[in-house]
Amino acid sequence: METTENSTETLGPLDINQIMAILPHRSPFLLIDRVVEMVREKRIVAIKNVTMNEDFFVGHFPDYPIMPGVLVIEAMAQAGGVLLMSEGNNRATKLMLFTGIDSAKFRRAVTPGDQLRLEVDVIKWSHRGGQMQGKAYIDGKLACECIISCQLVPRPVVKPGPQG
Repeated sequence: METTENSTETLGPLDINQIMAILPHRSPFLLIDRVVEMVREKRIVAIKNVTMNEDFFVGHFPDYPIMPGVLVIEAMAQAGGVLLMSEGNNRATKLMLFTGIDSAKFRRAVTPGDQLRLEVDVIKWSHRGGQMQGKAYIDGKLACECIISCQLVPRPVVKPGPQG
């Protein structure tokens, strides 16, 4: 991803390795597979390919697998995290934490074989946190939407364990 002084320039795409360089999440909790476009500090569009191999389908629900709604929202939050943490924001020393979900609506079930198109737009952002509008689509139809609040906090320092 190239950087530019023009905050309206569209950036992307990002592959899974570039996403993992930005987010601290890892399998099975990394819930985005690709970024198809980003407009710095404004908007991101990401993809989550939903497969039957997802750990959560074992129990939700074995005879009728549905992706939990909270994980659809988490996928939108992770996309927003890629957008806002890609700006540098000291990602080695900071974490972006979820602080709220408002106006969540679930309009259709997400099942194996679906591809979620996650569209996240920044409502407001500062060096401490902000709000984003998230929408998840399946085949162009709205599946979920919400307002996500987040806060940028110091990342805990991991001390090395004893040797020997």
